[in-house]
Amino acid sequence: MEYHAPDWNIEAVRAAFPSLALCDDAVPRAYLDAPAGTQVAGRAIERVHRTLLECCANDGGAFRTSQATQALVAESHSAAAALLGAGSRDEIVFGLNMTSLAFAFAYMLSREWHAGDEILLTRMDHDANVAPWLTMAEERGVTVRWLEFDPESFRYRYETLAGLIGPRTRLVACNHASNLLGTINDVARICAAGRAVGAVTVVDAVQSAPHIPLDVQAIGCSLLLCSAYKFYGPHAGLLYIEPGLRDRLRPLKVRPASSAMPSRFETGTPSFEAQSGTTGAIEHLAWLGREFGDATHDDTLRASVVAGLVAATRHEQALMRLFLDGLETIPGVELFGITDRAQLGGRVPTFSLRLPGCDSRAVVEQLAARNIFAWSGTFYAWEAAGALGLRDGSGLCRIGLSHYTSAAEVERVVDALAEVAAG
Repeated sequence: MEYHAPDWNIEAVRAAFPSLALCDDAVPRAYLDAPAGTQVAGRAIERVHRTLLECCANDGGAFRTSQATQALVAESHSAAAALLGAGSRDEIVFGLNMTSLAFAFAYMLSREWHAGDEILLTRMDHDANVAPWLTMAEERGVTVRWLEFDPESFRYRYETLAGLIGPRTRLVACNHASNLLGTINDVARICAAGRAVGAVTVVDAVQSAPHIPLDVQAIGCSLLLCSAYKFYGPHAGLLYIEPGLRDRLRPLKVRPASSAMPSRFETGTPSFEAQSGTTGAIEHLAWLGREFGDATHDDTLRASVVAGLVAATRHEQALMRLFLDGLETIPGVELFGITDRAQLGGRVPTFSLRLPGCDSRAVVEQLAARNIFAWSGTFYAWEAAGALGLRDGSGLCRIGLSHYTSAAEVERVVDALAEVAAG
């Protein structure tokens, strides 16, 4: 096995994450659970701490701490706009998490649906981008259509889009990257098909945001959702909303609350510390761009973030090759996802696998005993699990790499999997 990413200083990157220094009984922790939630960058932790210490107050007041809170709200929305490529901070909504935001917007959007209308969902999505729309479709008498994926190539059957989308289509929801298969999907193509018939287009970018640059304008979506705790920040949900849809929807809010952005869709008092921590996570990505990418200190936050994620991708692709090479030494291992080394640009470093004759829950318990953290199951990818016949039993073992993962950790987990497979 060989790792090659010469411009990446993994020691400097890992030093930016305080939790990576933790050990248990002198055994380092190997955090390979990134698809479920990454470790938090030090910049995010510092911002949360400063917020709780220096500006612990509601916004809208005349006094110093309240004004500081108002300033951090503006800053966090601007940082999120830079991350997502939005036109302005008034296109950003913060929420408790991605799932809560999806359910709230499903309710608001479904007010425009009527019996006989249609929506298009996909078999590859996390259920957070399926169940909200299914729930409202059932209530409104709306027909649900499905975009299937090929179980051999692990890619959507894009050629079927024309037959699935038509004049009665009101919504098209899809995922940018799969939390089960790792596939990066052509969401711009799917959104263009929906937009051509006037449908609202929704993209779940939870799994892509930690790994690749996002550009909502290039994607052409109406809504895009992601989670800060999946891209090195605190527990918070983020949503981009295009201006036309933003101004059209009637928000769920108490009567005295403002209908203006940024609070138009943010019910009640938000977690200001989570918003501030999200800014810190985005600043971490920008730091990567200046340290290991082609960004300079004179570049915009947006340009630095993009450069950081491009640099991180080079490291992650080198790790993917290392991991795939290692898996090939384990007889009978079954991997669900793209394995062609020439096609690694079409996936994120999330690997779901099954060891021969092994219960997946038992496998991750064996890994945990070695202080290697990974997940088993179907990971709320309910439709994908059904399409692959994985709903019964212990599901799969999922290994999730990230830009703070070292080559030594990849070799460590491969050796551990080989030991478990050997009995």
